[in-house]
Amino acid sequence: MQAFWISLAVIFVAELGDKSQLMALTFATRFKPLPVLAGITAATAAVHLASVALGRVVGDAMPTTAISIVGGIAFLGFAAWTLRGDELTEAESAKAARTTRNAFFAVAAAFFLSELGDKTMLATITLATQHGWFGTWIGSTVGMVAADALAILVGRWLGSHLPEKWIRYGAAAAFAAFGLLLLAEPLLT
Repeated sequence: MQAFWISLAVIFVAELGDKSQLMALTFATRFKPLPVLAGITAATAAVHLASVALGRVVGDAMPTTAISIVGGIAFLGFAAWTLRGDELTEAESAKAARTTRNAFFAVAAAFFLSELGDKTMLATITLATQHGWFGTWIGSTVGMVAADALAILVGRWLGSHLPEKWIRYGAAAAFAAFGLLLLAEPLLT
């Protein structure tokens, strides 16, 4: 359960203000919420399962201290990446707006491709090096889907964006805190 809750919290925060959350908001203005959420869930589950598998391989091959140091540096990098911000390009926004056929497959394909190499994928890999694969997979998937569901609600009912600047600062601070905790862990044991 610890892997589930940690992964859920980290990925939820990482997803706030992320490009894929902006995609969810864009798709939600065009399609019904259920196919959008189903497509996001399917793509996220697939990408995060691969991430967890990769994280377990790395976790088994590296010593615990090295994992903590690499993980801490990675999370500090995620903090910087989050501060830099993520924006939906005009081409990505236009593609989301043009897609009118089968919403589920359009959303699933777009999310699958956008998550490859994204900070939430890298964060899931990092989490899986230290926590159980199943809890990390389910927690990271639920965290991302919950954050994107929030964007869907915002896109459908409020029609306005969350204040990205403050979300980005909060997410960056959370990543920095996790990074510093991971870096301090070898020193405390």
